[in-house]
Parts: sequence; structure tokens; C-alpha cells
Amino acid sequence: MSILGRSLVIAGEVRSSTDVTIDCRVDGPMLCEGTAVTIAQSAIVVGDIVARDITVFGQASGQLIATEVVDLRPGSIVTGAVIAPSLILHDGARFSGRVDPNRLDAALSVAKFQQKQRDAQAG
Repeated sequence: MSILGRSLVIAGEVRSSTDVTIDCRVDGPMLCEGTAVTIAQSAIVVGDIVARDITVFGQASGQLIATEVVDLRPGSIVTGAVIAPSLILHDGARFSGRVDPNRLDAALSVAKFQQKQRDAQAG
């Protein structure tokens, strides 16, 4: 498991092939297919997240695309779209956006296409 600590501010794309805990600010997409992403209480993520499981204790803004579950814990603040077969919304979590469990395949295809475009632009 990887942990991105509080002292970091990441501007750009994050990719991980292992489970990751975010305890910092991330401005950009996170591509963590097949892994779990945990957004700690002090963390802020502004960008789309693609993962197997996404658990939010902190703040997230963008599309949360999970192949299994998105879990919004008490105190979390999420703005955007949740695209996953399962959503757990705990008491005390704040969510503003839409939930679309039926668009998962399309959302994953779009995310992969966007990733290829960014790779081509990078060089």
C-alpha cells in the first residue's frame, strides 16, 4: 500500500497499481484500476478517480468511478458523479451530485480514452 502524506500537493495525474491512501491535496485525475483508494479526512482530491473501491473520509470533487463500491464516510464532502454498482452513504456524509450505477462500462471506456490522450500528449 502507498501513502501520499499531508505535506504533498500533487498537480497532475496519479497512477497506482497498489492500494493507495491519499492524505494530501491532489489536483488531477487518479487512475488506480483494480485497487482501493482511500481519501483521508484531511485530504482534498479535485479530479476524477477510477479504482476498484473508493472510500472517502475527506473531500472529493469530480467523478468517482469504482468497479465495486464507493463508500462515503461521516464527515466526507463529495461533489460530482458517483458511477459504481454500489454506493454506501453514511450519516454525516455530504454528497451533491448524481449517482449512475448503469453507466460504469461507458465511464471506464471514456477514462481509458482520456488516459491514452494524455499519454500521447506527454510524449
